[in-house]
Parts: sequence; C-alpha cells; structure tokens
Amino acid sequence: MVLIKTKREIPSSEITPEAVYLSRRKFIGQSSAVVAAGALAHSTFALPDSWIEDNGYEPMDEIGEDITPKKHATNHNNFFEFGTGKTDPAKHAHQMTVDPWSVEIEGLVEKPGKLSLEDVIKDIDLEERIYRLRCVEAWSMVIPWIGFPVKKVLDKVRPLSDAKYVKFTTLLRKSEMPGTKALFSSIEYPYVEGLRLDEANHPLTIFAIGMYGKVLPNQNGAPFRLVVPWKYGFKSIKSIVKIELTKKQPQTTWNLSASHEYGFYANVNPKVDHPRWSQATERRLPQGLIPRSIKTKMFNGYDEVASLYEGLDLKKNF
Repeated sequence: MVLIKTKREIPSSEITPEAVYLSRRKFIGQSSAVVAAGALAHSTFALPDSWIEDNGYEPMDEIGEDITPKKHATNHNNFFEFGTGKTDPAKHAHQMTVDPWSVEIEGLVEKPGKLSLEDVIKDIDLEERIYRLRCVEAWSMVIPWIGFPVKKVLDKVRPLSDAKYVKFTTLLRKSEMPGTKALFSSIEYPYVEGLRLDEANHPLTIFAIGMYGKVLPNQNGAPFRLVVPWKYGFKSIKSIVKIELTKKQPQTTWNLSASHEYGFYANVNPKVDHPRWSQATERRLPQGLIPRSIKTKMFNGYDEVASLYEGLDLKKNF
C-alpha cells in the first residue's frame, strides 16, 4: 500500500515493506460477518455502503498527494462495454446486473469451480489501499480502494505446479452493455487480461470490491475487479466473472487488438512511449485552469516490484 504523507509524496525508499503489504485498517473479520451483512442488504452478496462505514472505515488523512475527488474517479472511466466516451460508463453502467454474482475458477488448479462472491471473500479481511492509477493515455488519479490480495484467492484454489499465468475475463452481457453492440469495435469481447503468476501473487496486487469507503460503482468495475498499481490501467480488469490458471501466456484483449501499442506486461515506464502518447509525464486529474503535469515514475513509483523483472528487457517486453 502506498502511504502518502502530509504535503509531500513519499518516495518508494521510505515505504516500510510491511506497510506496503499490510492494511492500516481492516473492515471484515470473519466470513460470518460477510454473510450477515449480505442478509441485511438487498441482495445475497452485496455489502451495503452503510455496512462498510459502520465497520471501521475512515478516510486516511496522511495525504501528501491529494486523493482524487470521488466525483472524478467515478465519472472519468474507460469501460468500453458501456461506450468509448469517458462519461459513458457512468451514464450506462447502471444497467449492468451485479446481483447475484459468481466467479468461475478453472484451469490448472486443484479446486476448480464456480464461487459466489460470498465464497470468494469468505474468511478474508478487507483492507484499504491508496494507490496511484496511471492510464496508458497519460492521465492519472489517486484512489482509495477497499479489497484484498489476489494471492488469498489463489491460495484457496491451489494452483498446480505447472501454472505460470492467471487469465481474467470480464462479464459480457450485450443486453446490458450498449458498447458491445457497436457495428465496429476496436476490441473483441469479452474483455480478457492476464498476469504472470508471480505478479498476481505479489502483495500489491489486489481484488477490489469497494472504493472511497463504499461498494464499487458499476462503472468502476462492480462488484469485483483487479487493481495492479504498477501497470497501466487497462491491466486492472473490471467486473470479473472468470479466473483461469494457465501454463502459457494468455492472449489479452488490447494486445490482440494492437500488439505494437499494448504489450502483455504494460508496466508503467516513462522511457517507453506509446505510439500515440508520451509516457514521460502524466496529467494528474482533475485538471484546473492551469494544466498540471507531473513526471511519470518507473513502475508508477512502486519500486518494490522491480525484482519481478530482473533480467527482462522492458523495452522489448513492454
């Protein structure tokens, strides 16, 4: 977790490793609390906003990088299933049904199967993680997520020894997703992303089910999404319905669409430009009358992941 201290940005060298990996606040103790909360909600799994607030959530106040106002983080989104405009997801994503929700686990695991969201988060504590979000389009935000390490779910299903990658798939429901009905689309659906298994198991990689102390809005990937803070935002796939462990590197949506523009790794790298956008700097949203540009950091400032890529040519493997 990135801890952001008053009036200045904390360099990676100052981040205590334990603080990176562990939450400052935990919201769920045991699975019984989750089930009880679901019973009080309007659905079988949904965590009502009031429940998160009543169970200890407080916005973090040690901020030197300003947290992006919620209205901007929920109204400036890339979620092409609902349209290519930045405000289209907020306009249309309410049509998406998120209750009930289940996740299919398959591939090279000891315990494949279809899990309800309650089962996915059973016995897992929720944590607050304040992360930078860096889009390949060279804009960025700082968002307080509520979630838990991906490793906790992978440990439950027990990857087999020959599993090397994790493939994630987004919901595809054309009746509720107007963007998927376009005659011409730059990508194919369903949306697919992937990570190496060691990337997925890294403590910074989380599944998020909330943000800003409340459950995820549909346009931000409700009810269950991936957040990988050192990679460009398109890697943090939304509204996940399938997780598959594979031996071979999975084909991913944007890499299939334009492999010269979107590499599989997609690590934030100020030295490797996108063909249409320089990655040396970024626009931190929201922008005021005077445009605000800041220098982009390698791995988005999360230097502790560098060891994952020792010996790998990051210009070739972009």
